[in-house]
Amino acid sequence: MKRIILICGLIGGLISVGWFLLSEQLLTLNISMNARMFFGYATMIVGLSVIFAGIKNYRDNYNNGVISFGRGLKIGLLITLVASTIYVIVWMIDYTFFVPDFFDKYKALMLADMKAQGAGAAEIQAKMAETDNYIEMYRNPLVNIMFTYMEIVPVGLVISIIAALILKRRQKPVEAA
Repeated sequence: MKRIILICGLIGGLISVGWFLLSEQLLTLNISMNARMFFGYATMIVGLSVIFAGIKNYRDNYNNGVISFGRGLKIGLLITLVASTIYVIVWMIDYTFFVPDFFDKYKALMLADMKAQGAGAAEIQAKMAETDNYIEMYRNPLVNIMFTYMEIVPVGLVISIIAALILKRRQKPVEAA
């Protein structure tokens, strides 16, 4: 079971970090924040879809074709933990060493999006003040780590529940001969 969790978690984590690494390179392009968020979460869903493969692999190859909802959920959540940890580690390295100005760029994109949508000056000012508060919180590495986990773990939780429900299989009753 550990091998499945580690392999699936590694694959899921690497796929999940793919978009945000690419999106940093696209910060100079005119792509809205909503589109970036959509593609980011879509990539997480694709990456964490390995949870299905991990649960099915364990059920079919290591547990005689049987798995309870609880065991499937446990496997899914452990895969989520591995993938999420990879996601967080890569983000922290990337943010710290390669894009320390990420939030300045993020704030500029948010401002451009709000102006393009016709937001008023008061609305923009309020949103920028709120964003400044978040940026200040993110300067604390523990808060940054917590918020980064909060991006991906809920996606993995939902996928784990769905996969465990779909893939659960009870042992077939033994027929009398």
